[in-house]
Amino acid sequence: MISLAHHWLISERGGEKVLQSFSKLFPDAPIYTLLAIKDRSVFGDWLDGRRIVTSLLQCFPGATRHYKKFLPFFPVAVSRLKVSSEDQLILSSDASVIKGLKIPVDSVHVCYCHSPPRYLWSMQETYLKQSSGLGFIGRNVFKAVTPYVKSFDLKSAIGVDHFIANSFFVAERIKQCYGRQASVIYPPVSLDDFIFSEQKEDFYLVVSELVPYKRIDLAVEAFSRNGKRLVVIGEGSERKSLEERAANNVEFLGRQPFSVLRESYSKCRAFIFPGIEDFGITPLEAQASGSPVIAYGEGGALETVIDGKTGLFFQEQTVEALITAVEAFEKQTLNSLEMRKNAERFSQDRFCREIKAFLHDVAPEVMRATEGR
Repeated sequence: MISLAHHWLISERGGEKVLQSFSKLFPDAPIYTLLAIKDRSVFGDWLDGRRIVTSLLQCFPGATRHYKKFLPFFPVAVSRLKVSSEDQLILSSDASVIKGLKIPVDSVHVCYCHSPPRYLWSMQETYLKQSSGLGFIGRNVFKAVTPYVKSFDLKSAIGVDHFIANSFFVAERIKQCYGRQASVIYPPVSLDDFIFSEQKEDFYLVVSELVPYKRIDLAVEAFSRNGKRLVVIGEGSERKSLEERAANNVEFLGRQPFSVLRESYSKCRAFIFPGIEDFGITPLEAQASGSPVIAYGEGGALETVIDGKTGLFFQEQTVEALITAVEAFEKQTLNSLEMRKNAERFSQDRFCREIKAFLHDVAPEVMRATEGR
């Protein structure tokens, strides 16, 4: 009666944590997705026993490793994914084009949109930089097919009955890109997964993919100049160039198990967030650990960080502005309890309550029938 959909199951990030919450609400619902890795232990055990329906892209060797290169085939692959005719409610979690899957005529499609895909609407050059190995021909093919995929994405958005955005920033992007209104329900933070501590050590922390649009280069350059210790957790296409530019006080740990990540969040003096994110879950994970955030004052951070109370904003996306912000931060005294309190506004229980209430409003009969089983 109810199906779930998600763009792909490759790694566990914010979008997958939203899907995990959906799965708890609807434990019997199948999941439709473009691609899914075979070793699903990275997701924990919440996918165990779950029916996962993948697209024709799953048949291509290496597709789960190089899925970004398969962008020209996304529309065809999604179009051939057909939801069961018995399903009356489809709840999709999307940052790509999975919203375009085929659903029964009388079904209600609710799309929880993490963002209209930036590689179609505003960040094509950045996407090309991240997709190493395309070569000259591949890059030109990508540019040639982007209008086609973008058109498919727009038509898919028209077919969605109700949009939910993960932030007011994304709701505005949905309006600009799709001409659609969206309700806002903030994504969940698993508060109990993090260690709250008021005792901090003398280092700053970055947790991120090391790709161009995250602007980790600003943090690396700023701390290379000010001499303060910076720990960088994450992997990506920018790592080598960032390491080459970094001073000895900047330490790159690569990907780390969650135990290391959790400990780093709890011990860092402050979390550095220099990019523009649609929402950005990591600043909230830092606050859940009692650690303040120094963030660029744009995008989702404006909705998750309280300036002067749980962190500090810098208003220009420059190395100089970040250095100044760190100096200003060190002159302030912030209360770690306030950070934890702020993070609690984004709890998983709150998220599930708000999603259920929304679905009861738009598909009351389906929800009553589901809960009556």
